[in-house]
Amino acid sequence: MSTDSAARTRSSVPTELLQVARRVVWFQTPEETLRDAVLFLNHAMTYGTIEELREVRSHFDDDELRAALRNAHPGIFNARSWSYWHLMLDMGAPPPLPKRRIPGAEGLEPVAWR
Repeated sequence: MSTDSAARTRSSVPTELLQVARRVVWFQTPEETLRDAVLFLNHAMTYGTIEELREVRSHFDDDELRAALRNAHPGIFNARSWSYWHLMLDMGAPPPLPKRRIPGAEGLEPVAWR
């Protein structure tokens, strides 16, 4: 399934893929999740089981997984999954994890809570 085709209607999305989306992204419907292939793949690559990843990889090719890494949403990947997928997809040493950016907060120092 290409990133463009991830926005298909429910009737054309395999039930198994909907089940994976339902489990790995708990805060929205599987249909909403699959409309954003990068969001779905980021969550599946971080939280998916071996069986779920087998299902995902039967619908998304390695180039789509690489694109999901290059365009990763901040705050989803952990260091272990980030490194693993860069290695598995032959992308070289992983760059730093994506960071959240707050507009207008550039240059502010973090506050130490006590």
